[in-house]
Amino acid sequence: MSQTLNASTLLAVPLAPLVGAVLAGVFGTTFGGNRIGRRLSHTLTILGVFVAFVISAMTLKSVAMDGARFNQTLYEWMVVGGLKMEVGFLVDGLTAMMMCVVTFVSLMVHIYTIGYMEEDDGYNRFFAYISLFTFSMLMLVMSNNFLQLFFGWEAVGLVSYLLIGFWFNKPSAIFANMKAFLVNRVGDFGFILGIGLIAAYAGSLDYVEVFGKGGALAAMGFPGTDWMLITVICICLFVGAMGKSAQFPLHVWLPDSMEGPTPISALIHAATMVTAGIFMVARMSPLFELSDTALSFIMVIGAITALFMGFLGIIQNDIKRVVAYSTLSQLGYMTVALGASAYSVAVFHLMTHAFFKALLFLAAGSVIMGVHHNQDIRWMGGLRKYMPITWITFLLGSLALIGTPLFSGFYSKDSIIEAVGESHLWGSGFAHFAVLAGVFVTAFYSFRLYFLVFHGKERFDQNPENHAHYSDEEPDVGHHDDHGHGHGDHKPHETPWVVTVPLLLLAIPSVVIGFITIGPMLFGEFFKDSIIVNLEKHPAMEELAKIFHGPAQMALHGLMTPPFWLALAGVALAYYLYMVNTALPAKIQAMVRPLYKLLDNKYYMDWINENVLARGARLLGVGLWKGGDEALIDGAIVNGSWRAIQRISGVVRWIQSGYIYHYAFGMILGVFVLMTYFVWHEQFMQLVRLLQLGR
Repeated sequence: MSQTLNASTLLAVPLAPLVGAVLAGVFGTTFGGNRIGRRLSHTLTILGVFVAFVISAMTLKSVAMDGARFNQTLYEWMVVGGLKMEVGFLVDGLTAMMMCVVTFVSLMVHIYTIGYMEEDDGYNRFFAYISLFTFSMLMLVMSNNFLQLFFGWEAVGLVSYLLIGFWFNKPSAIFANMKAFLVNRVGDFGFILGIGLIAAYAGSLDYVEVFGKGGALAAMGFPGTDWMLITVICICLFVGAMGKSAQFPLHVWLPDSMEGPTPISALIHAATMVTAGIFMVARMSPLFELSDTALSFIMVIGAITALFMGFLGIIQNDIKRVVAYSTLSQLGYMTVALGASAYSVAVFHLMTHAFFKALLFLAAGSVIMGVHHNQDIRWMGGLRKYMPITWITFLLGSLALIGTPLFSGFYSKDSIIEAVGESHLWGSGFAHFAVLAGVFVTAFYSFRLYFLVFHGKERFDQNPENHAHYSDEEPDVGHHDDHGHGHGDHKPHETPWVVTVPLLLLAIPSVVIGFITIGPMLFGEFFKDSIIVNLEKHPAMEELAKIFHGPAQMALHGLMTPPFWLALAGVALAYYLYMVNTALPAKIQAMVRPLYKLLDNKYYMDWINENVLARGARLLGVGLWKGGDEALIDGAIVNGSWRAIQRISGVVRWIQSGYIYHYAFGMILGVFVLMTYFVWHEQFMQLVRLLQLGR
């Protein structure tokens, strides 16, 4: 088989979802006259994503089995000086893997959406948005230059704004999408600064050309400082990743994004937007390898996110928010791996996490549908017998999340812990502690959620919202919630096949994908030309390779390692607190009230953002407006100049009256002033001379 890939075929991967998005978004909405119905809208968008997935799978096969590669410019937009701005694709192991993950998860979300958004008025618009989101992410991961990378980067941010605020009549949704948009702008400012520095000092936006000049960039200093230029570039790029991949302190947008429909929670938090930062840093590994300072910074930020965001998941009662905080924590794990130069481990965890996290989000959505859109886990319980498919798939996803041996999450998560343990960079000690402690925390909040939802006493009739809105005496059969589903029967029920089939299909890779792919992805040559590591300075992957003897042996060995026992302890504690001694959690909460309040207020990060940063910016803006614009510019410079001219002209106009007697008076006054001046001047000079003679 040919060692190159066809440009036209690759172009169909992003364009197929784009075509579906345009058709559904234009002809399926009031903008285009509602010319196509719901069935045709979801058929077109699903077909587009399916075509993209099939081609992506074929591309992955060619890349993995035949060594095929592709790196070409497809369209030259403009040339400014010597800087070329182009659209092109770079397809290697990293890109092919990302293409498959994005398209497969997106396909499952599209199918799932048929059931979840069945009665929503914005059905066609939603399908248009998620297909457009898929196009944006594919353009990002397939790019071969920084310009196209930035286009995809901003496009996923824009579409996520539309999706998070999809229910635009809800004030909380509007607040959440604006918050996501603004926080990401902070990160994107750093990202574009990094790209600007690369363009200025490397003279190119093409990946290969920039990577080839990495040595020259590493030898330069940042003008006016003692910093190394490559360190500044890498940290600026990573600030962009902090926004997109929700790293502390730019993580605050992600939990609030749960205001959007559940399918986009799975799409944004599993395989697409939040993994863009992880992918970008892995793609830029030739640059990041040149700065130990940047790598240490990345590792510490990731460790803080992995541990402290996990703590917040312990106290959440909204089923989607628990899963959202687990996403934050797992993104921290990926970031720690990047800092340890274990880029392949980071993207390996990205892949495994995409499957089991999409599964957990979609299963959470299935639970929400099954209990008539109640999201509070305190009013669930005993769902196992009502929703058997959702139950078993949720359990499989949870086991993968906590790193149970043989499950996909075990191989990637344990590899991260081992890699950080082998790192010798500054901050690796704290990072290793954080990822180990995070194992216990993850297991505890994951199975707290699992036990409260699927086991124990049924608590549906205790939900105060149910009693407030519709009671047994006066059933509100026609009630519709924000999701558009009507319900009158309060008994939980399993969801339709369009919801459960994606759960089953996602459960398969959540269990087996790690076992199958760990060898070639971490210790083979799958990423040989896409991820570059200096093994002499950063030997973590080399040390991991020495102790790897196959996935089966790794799973067997995992039963005797601290992460396994920490995870088991977390599950056992969750079982005891929420299945055996159910009164104890409330007592513990009362005993540690200040700590609970700190966690409940999310470390007061939202308060700081809203009352310090936002109000400070508002005060600064008002000061610049009132003091700078109105008082200085408008008042002193613009208005002050014309007022001075007005006063001077008023005086001159009074003098130049045109009356002869005014001019005659002026002449006489002038003669008097001159005569007086000369007389007094002569007398003054005589007085001076007399004083001098007197001496």
